[in-house]
Amino acid sequence: MVIRIQPAVSDPDAARPLVTLLSQLPDAEPVPPAVDSTQLLDSLAQQAGEAPAELPEVVLVHELIGPVPALELISQIALRFPAVGVVLAAQDTSPALYAAAMDAGARGVAGLPLTYDELAARIGAAATWATGVRRHLGVHEGGGYGGEPYGPGGQGGAAGTVVTVAGAKGGVGTTLTAVQLALAARAAGRSTVLVDLDLQAGDVASYLDVRFRRSVVDLAGIKDLTPRVLQDAVYVHETGLALLLAPEEGERGEDVDERAARQLVAALRSRYEIVLLDCGTQMHAGNAAAVEAADLALLLTTPDVIAVRGARRMVRLWDRLQIRKAEETVTVVNRASRHTEIQPQLVARITGSPVARTTVPAGFKELQSALDAGRMQDLDAKGSVRQALWGLAGELGLAAVPDAGRPRGFGARRRGGGHQQSGPGGTAEPGGAADHRPSLAQQSRHALPPGPASPEPGAGASRLGSDRGSLSVEFAGMAPIVLVTLVLLWQCVLLGYTFSLAGNSADEAARAATAAAAHGDPQGACEAAAREHLPAKWRKDASVSCTRGGTVWKADVDLRTPLLFPGAAGLPFRVGGDAGAAEEG
Repeated sequence: MVIRIQPAVSDPDAARPLVTLLSQLPDAEPVPPAVDSTQLLDSLAQQAGEAPAELPEVVLVHELIGPVPALELISQIALRFPAVGVVLAAQDTSPALYAAAMDAGARGVAGLPLTYDELAARIGAAATWATGVRRHLGVHEGGGYGGEPYGPGGQGGAAGTVVTVAGAKGGVGTTLTAVQLALAARAAGRSTVLVDLDLQAGDVASYLDVRFRRSVVDLAGIKDLTPRVLQDAVYVHETGLALLLAPEEGERGEDVDERAARQLVAALRSRYEIVLLDCGTQMHAGNAAAVEAADLALLLTTPDVIAVRGARRMVRLWDRLQIRKAEETVTVVNRASRHTEIQPQLVARITGSPVARTTVPAGFKELQSALDAGRMQDLDAKGSVRQALWGLAGELGLAAVPDAGRPRGFGARRRGGGHQQSGPGGTAEPGGAADHRPSLAQQSRHALPPGPASPEPGAGASRLGSDRGSLSVEFAGMAPIVLVTLVLLWQCVLLGYTFSLAGNSADEAARAATAAAAHGDPQGACEAAAREHLPAKWRKDASVSCTRGGTVWKADVDLRTPLLFPGAAGLPFRVGGDAGAAEEG
């Protein structure tokens, strides 16, 4: 359960260390400080009017807040917002001040300068009281209120959603997908932890440029995972994302057995809304138990024969070990393209598992700079890869607040008691979450449903190849029609051009004859001018006739129309042009 804390302090120098200390508390989410009493009361009033469930659980009032004195301000908050716990921070912690604060309506007094232990105790007590009041008043919000009491040693809060991400083989984008899904969930305002369970070759730290002394192995031998123990092992990234990293020494990963993994998942589920587990591509007792306990299991593959065969092999392995049925696994296609023969529908048939409708395109160029810098949080928001992965988070219900405390979308397992199927170790434990769950295909309207499994990816590829061949045959049948049409259009162009040449040649011939009639040879001038204005391919077979009628010279030019191109065979008819001109003088 996330505890929202509203500091109220006027001095900026005092506000900075106060917010820093509050952010270190387990599950604390401090909001920007209110700088005076007026701003604080206005902010609380606006939240109460728009969404009462969004009110902070705790308001921490500094003794120097103004202009309204601290005790009077506490009294107004208690009167107007009875479901908000108020803690006073003051240097004087005498019994008299304590009694006055309690009379005003405060739930605790913390001495200045503030210490971690005292602040955690006071905040925890006030949050527990506020949660109880809101439960009594019926004020609930998915994951925000109505959970177990919060306290320094408790594990309060409604159960979160556990999502595992595994790869069909190495290099299919498992860690990239897990990181971006976690960032999308955190950006949506949900408390999110990303756990690297690829214990021998985990790269979450490299993708986010993080170096931290603690890892998931440090929690393996601890029987009671208290909030303080988890806080020491979790690294809070600059994005607000909580990280539980894989060990730098891969051989230490053997310490995370089935029992440790189940205990870890249960502890994280009680403290975060979204728990994302990067399980890598190799199955061992630890991450196999995590896949079994998860609400949603994703399996990454790429649209190539080797990766799809690996995905089918992984699905069958989980089924044999009774970890997860095929219909309860969501396959995600990475580096998808419309030009590849293996499409999501074919992947669904081969693996026998539903396939997410959101596919991730190949985008090596847009990924390269972020990968090299180890800052996947800086991936271009307009890039196709990030948009696809964040869209996938929305499709899975990770980037939206659930209506009733359960994940929306598809793939959610039904939590509850009962006998758990045997895991990788061959043993069965009570209280598991693996029996009588609704299938993924029944819950989903968004996933591509599985079809009859193909014996080999190559067989499906052959069918797609035959489809492509049929398209080629259809195009080949249309090609002669298209070609004949183009030939006819070109022939019409040649015919029109020949008409134009004949008319222009006759006009020039008639004018030349009238110009030479007074002195010279008009007949010769007429024929010479007609042939001079014809291209060589038309001039060879041209017929020119010049005649005189009174004072008018008339010229007739007949041309052979070429077939397809000049100089080739001609059409059986000729094109003629005629013109006339009167003698000069």
